[in-house]
Amino acid sequence: MPSSPSATNQENTMIIALKGAQKVYFVSDFHLGTPDELSSRQREEKIVRWLDEIEKDAAAIFFVGDIFDFWFEYEKVIPKGFFRFFAKITMLRSKGIPLFFFTGNHDLWMKDYFSEELGIPVFQHPQEIIINEKRFLVGHGDGLGPGDKKYKLLKKFFTSSACKWMFKWLHPDIGIAIAQAWSKNSRLTNELKKEDEYKGKDHEWLFQYSQEIESKIHFDYYVFGHRHLPLNLPINESSVYFNLGEWVNQCYYGEFDGMSFQLKQYNGYAIKAN
Repeated sequence: MPSSPSATNQENTMIIALKGAQKVYFVSDFHLGTPDELSSRQREEKIVRWLDEIEKDAAAIFFVGDIFDFWFEYEKVIPKGFFRFFAKITMLRSKGIPLFFFTGNHDLWMKDYFSEELGIPVFQHPQEIIINEKRFLVGHGDGLGPGDKKYKLLKKFFTSSACKWMFKWLHPDIGIAIAQAWSKNSRLTNELKKEDEYKGKDHEWLFQYSQEIESKIHFDYYVFGHRHLPLNLPINESSVYFNLGEWVNQCYYGEFDGMSFQLKQYNGYAIKAN
């Protein structure tokens, strides 16, 4: 079991100090629940195996959004399933390993279940983090940067109190069925548009967002999800934008050892700068 890191929040900046061979891990876009029960279960089991393997040196683990393909917290109900994943993260918390969740565009309706039941903070916006004096900006990434105006309008509606109030009155079986149909349609649309292909820095909105932030304040690492494409793009000589990819097909994650950040695939392969 790794020794507990020093993790505090000073002026909205989280501070993590690694000890010995500890590492901090970043992962996003599990999309648990899609496209069907069998493949989701197999992916969940793979995720648990990965968590088993990193447990020995994990100082903290950041789950950077879209962990679930759909999530809504009714007053007394949460979505069915994912028992193995919940059991594993509960065990990690019982061993004193800090976990942090970010909402994504598929699970933006996270409320207080994770914080109250599991002791896991949930963030709705990018967070500043300092790990061994390296500055990180971490978030899911949906709606950031130029473009995607249609989604930005939809997000304002979906995150409104009125929308959440209306949705909670749907029976869970009906509400989840509607959400799954919406998610499937969105995924098919992105595939037809080839949204998951790399089209150069000029078309990477999160890279452009990182550039804009970097022009105002320096971060060593910008770490986002959402894109479903593992990316390692230098912004300048001392700053890099990483995208964490996804786990439906690729199984990428980020690893920081106190000195450098690497984007790795679960089989151990690390990608170089694009």
